[in-house]
Amino acid sequence: MNLHPIFVAGALTFGYLIGGVFFVKFWRRTHDVLFLAFAAAFGLMAVNQAVPAIYGIPDEALSGVYLLRLAAYLLIIWAILRKNMARPR
Repeated sequence: MNLHPIFVAGALTFGYLIGGVFFVKFWRRTHDVLFLAFAAAFGLMAVNQAVPAIYGIPDEALSGVYLLRLAAYLLIIWAILRKNMARPR
């Protein structure tokens, strides 16, 4: 079974957006910056999947789109380190 690349990109974009919405929901409940950072990272990952499909970019290596993924991963790492390095209250 061969799925069309735009269909796969759309499904992944939708999945990342749903994940981001859940993290926003958790952030609204707890006001923990970790959840807000994860929501933003998932938003970046959604954009990372959508941009090549929208603009017809055949290879991410030919554009700077992969920098969005890098930014998302760095945001996740920063949020985890911030949470683990925080002083206990």
